[in-house]
Amino acid sequence: MDITPFRIGKASDIVSSRERILYRFFEIIPGFISWLTLLLIILLSFKVPILVAIFIITFDFYWLARTLYFSFYLRSGFKRMNKHERINWLKLLETTKSKNWHDIYHLIIFSVYKEPLEIIEESFKALENTDYPKNKIIVVLAYEERNKTEAKIIAETIERKFRKSFFKFLTTWHPKDLPGEIAGKGSNLTWAAKKTKEKIIDPLTIPYKNIIFSSFDADTSVSPKYFSCLTWHYLNLKNNKASFQPIPLYINNIWQAPLISRVFSFSSTFWHTMNQERPEKLVTFSSHSMSFQVLVDVGFCQTNIVSDDSRIFWQAYLKYNGDYKTLPIFYPVSMDANVSRSFFRTMTNIYKQQKRWAYGVGEIPFLMFCFLKNKKISLKEKFFKLINLFESHWSWATNSLIIFLGGWLPLILGRGKFSQTLLSYNLPILTSRILTIAMIGIVGSIYFGMLLLPPKPPKYGKSKYLIFVIEWLLIPIIMIFFTSLPSLDAQTRLMLGKYMGFYPTEKFRK
Repeated sequence: MDITPFRIGKASDIVSSRERILYRFFEIIPGFISWLTLLLIILLSFKVPILVAIFIITFDFYWLARTLYFSFYLRSGFKRMNKHERINWLKLLETTKSKNWHDIYHLIIFSVYKEPLEIIEESFKALENTDYPKNKIIVVLAYEERNKTEAKIIAETIERKFRKSFFKFLTTWHPKDLPGEIAGKGSNLTWAAKKTKEKIIDPLTIPYKNIIFSSFDADTSVSPKYFSCLTWHYLNLKNNKASFQPIPLYINNIWQAPLISRVFSFSSTFWHTMNQERPEKLVTFSSHSMSFQVLVDVGFCQTNIVSDDSRIFWQAYLKYNGDYKTLPIFYPVSMDANVSRSFFRTMTNIYKQQKRWAYGVGEIPFLMFCFLKNKKISLKEKFFKLINLFESHWSWATNSLIIFLGGWLPLILGRGKFSQTLLSYNLPILTSRILTIAMIGIVGSIYFGMLLLPPKPPKYGKSKYLIFVIEWLLIPIIMIFFTSLPSLDAQTRLMLGKYMGFYPTEKFRK
């Protein structure tokens, strides 16, 4: 199958053998560099343990500085989120002159697979409680046809309860086994968006630039002022060329989540909050919004990839020759923490979810290849985009292993004369102290985590709060087993050409 360069999913999509080999080479690079980093640390711990020890100490200081640096971003991100939650965005829209915000429609597509009724219903109730005029909201419940037998009753229940609450309501069923598709969120969203365009938008002749498209997971609950806040940001753009990224809070079921899942969920929330303060590096993730005009211009989401949330940003970035960005709106949407029917299954799901997120490393070969084709984006711009993307995935896969294991490798593998040096004696002590200082940042995480907690269910006692504090000591385990290892797994699969399919995260409420 020959497809345009800007819609490539993997090397085998390319017909030209020369270009396919080049793309395949690009796919190997990220995993190769990550493995080379780790293998060199092990090998050099044998040969030149002193050099490795100096590197580890230097790297620990770098990580400490990075942790302190990010802690300021976290504090600033939460401060701005709290400020934005207090603003009356609807009133602000009324004062927006020269633009008629009443012309703006919102198209919200919920991508659904096997989520239970209570989760979808909660998302729709939150949508119903927003302050934006409901006669300007189009809602689409996007289901998979392969699960129609089990899902049809739920779909009919949701439509019966909520269809009259909005301007238009549509349920779509994405056909299974369409040629060239990977079954997953991206292909489902594309089918739903095209059907909405065909059945609602075009017949009503609504201008595409007057529609803001939002891609939501089934468990996404919006805060009351989300769409008025989003509309204000949209209308204050000089053009439509931006995606809008809210802050994802994984707290819907946080009280029911197992301890590791809770810490992981808060860590993910904090990471995305910090990223809001770095808009030059921000890429769309999970629930996000954009102009429907842009969605049409880029030919909708790709249907042959796993990481559709980030790819739609890069599609638009390439389409407009670099004149596209992701804008943080510092306003929250809440989703579920990872919870399953058993502790072991929850841990397995966390690992698989993290591996799917980390499979976004596939954007590196995609951009490297597409940048060769696109001559209108400056070399400087290309360089910094690739460096930022590469550094984030490299650190994702390697940093935790370097930090928590590297301090012991020279001692274990070096031995000999190195074991008699002052540096060998001080290495674990110095490393431990640096990491202890860095762990002070956890105090801030605990504080912000407590602020985010929804009301405590009556069945839980006050001791639950103490557990919430103590469980942060599990951070080293989480960083190694649920951050570095799944990322390294994803990069290795891409490197070896063992391409992943889309793994839908199970949603379960106790």
